[in-house]
Amino acid sequence: MNAPIDPSRHPDAGVQSLLNTARRYCALINASGPDVAAWLGDIAALLPHLHAAMTSVHRNVPHAQHDHPVDLDARFELFSHLRALLADRDGYFLEFDRAHDGADAMTGSLADDLTDIYCELKHGLDAFDANPERTLETWFLGYEAHWGQHLVDAQRHLANLAAANRM
Repeated sequence: MNAPIDPSRHPDAGVQSLLNTARRYCALINASGPDVAAWLGDIAALLPHLHAAMTSVHRNVPHAQHDHPVDLDARFELFSHLRALLADRDGYFLEFDRAHDGADAMTGSLADDLTDIYCELKHGLDAFDANPERTLETWFLGYEAHWGQHLVDAQRHLANLAAANRM
């Protein structure tokens, strides 16, 4: 895990908050373990902070291509781990899924949501010191195009799990 952000290098408090929240998220994903209910509670508590941090520092960036490389093997390994860990808590219905078709029709996956968010944030954290502005631009483009929806879907599914006492 990277060291905390040096305020003298990055005076924007919103950026510092975003980076620190991203670090906490990645640490939580890396620490997934046997107490799934407590871990999910921690994830559920952190996601709104991540959402707020992204929207508070959101900048208008040119709509360039979102082009960071993805290690598909590492991504699949993390997804598989999280899917096994979440078990029956993983799947959920998305807006256009047909509930009357049963659990087989669920296309939402909390493991997929958490994995995509992690991959985006981890890549940015690894690249931030070398090129802070490009990292933020890549995060914002990815957030708008892809992982922001995963963030919202994960928050909604975790709220439903909590309401059903399934965390």
